[in-house]
Amino acid sequence: MPGTLYVVATPIGNLEDITLRAIETLKSVDLIAAEDTRHTKILLDKYGIKTPTTSYFEYNKIQKTDYLLKVLNEGKSVALVSDAGTPGISDPGYTIIRSCIDGNITVVPIPGPSGLITALTVSGKPTDQFTFVGFLSPKPIKRKNQLKKLQGEGRTLILYESPHRIEKLLNDILEVFGDTQLVVAREVTKKFEEIRREKVSSSIEHFKSKGVKGEFIVII
Repeated sequence: MPGTLYVVATPIGNLEDITLRAIETLKSVDLIAAEDTRHTKILLDKYGIKTPTTSYFEYNKIQKTDYLLKVLNEGKSVALVSDAGTPGISDPGYTIIRSCIDGNITVVPIPGPSGLITALTVSGKPTDQFTFVGFLSPKPIKRKNQLKKLQGEGRTLILYESPHRIEKLLNDILEVFGDTQLVVAREVTKKFEEIRREKVSSSIEHFKSKGVKGEFIVII
């Protein structure tokens, strides 16, 4: 019988946000497939988890999917984790999850933290209907066109962005949506957590040339 793939949500910042079930799962599986093994090691060391790890990220996912399927078909269990939050959201987790489903290998969710839901719940924006957009294109023209297609969406929009592109994204939002009210969340659950609810122009002014760090969640 094939083993089981556990899709394990891990903290998005504060390491104490992990669930008891996630800790037990990471301890009991035969292998942990991590987006960045060095990053995951910090979490594993905190909770005394000695399970072997292997890398599974965007640029080795094809090769590693075959390897993980082999491990699973040998009857062993594997835990899939991302750098932060729930695997499969803006990371390569979809590939192995889909491959397991297609191969009749059991996939079990171990729920927990999710950056987009965490930011949305404190944003003050409507939560009854929302659209998760994730990362837009790094190419200026394509990114602006993607934003134009989102005009008139009606539902709350949730975007991800990196620190070195946040100012460019905000400027594009200003051009496409006007000086609307938005929420910019940075370093959510971490020591320097910052959640700003303001007009686009105010966010641009605040983050301009600050050399900010951390991943951003922008909610429109």
